[in-house]
Amino acid sequence: MQELLKNLKIKVNNKTYLKDPETSELGKKILQRSIILISEIGFEAFTFRKLGAAISSNESSVYRYFENKHKLLLYLTSRYWAQIEYEIVVKTFSIPDPVEKLETIIAIVTEKIETDTDHSHIDEKLLNQIVISEYPKSFLTKEVDVENKEGYYTIYKRLISRIKDAIIAVDKDYPFPVTLASTLVEGSMHQHFLSDHFPTLTDCGTVTTPTKFYSHLIFNTLKKPSK
Repeated sequence: MQELLKNLKIKVNNKTYLKDPETSELGKKILQRSIILISEIGFEAFTFRKLGAAISSNESSVYRYFENKHKLLLYLTSRYWAQIEYEIVVKTFSIPDPVEKLETIIAIVTEKIETDTDHSHIDEKLLNQIVISEYPKSFLTKEVDVENKEGYYTIYKRLISRIKDAIIAVDKDYPFPVTLASTLVEGSMHQHFLSDHFPTLTDCGTVTTPTKFYSHLIFNTLKKPSK
């Protein structure tokens, strides 16, 4: 499965970058080291100057690929959601039962990535950690409406729509499928964050995972189709 996913071309909105980082070794190195650096010091402390030093290059070389660090974060998070969408498509393609399909989707969206199975320039585990901790910073800005119109969040919105369709397939009469879909994605990230930093504010942890919680929540909310 991982070999198949690696061969799929992940497309990110070209407005997030000035030069496609996937087209050169320097660009791939920028992605690799930016993920490592953001995971180590956080997005607020992250700068292109520090990234340039980490890749043994000038700060200006990073600016040839990305206009600013906000655009870089948009690129990285969009790439992550595109990967999640690909996994959903591939892993549920041959599942005819809508309940089993939704169960698989819930697991893909909510499970924390514990190991990097790709071994490419994109560390899946670290990128997952960045999305959990930093993703809201990509859209909690004054420019969010403009960026939304320009398609910066298309991949994420498409992912929510795909989950919404899976919810409707289980219970076509449920009145809030989009809300439930976005709650699943946003809420699972928040529960992982609480588990890591504010464990007294969540029941989720090593025993009760966000996957278990959202599976319980969703399937006790929806009416399963009669067989």
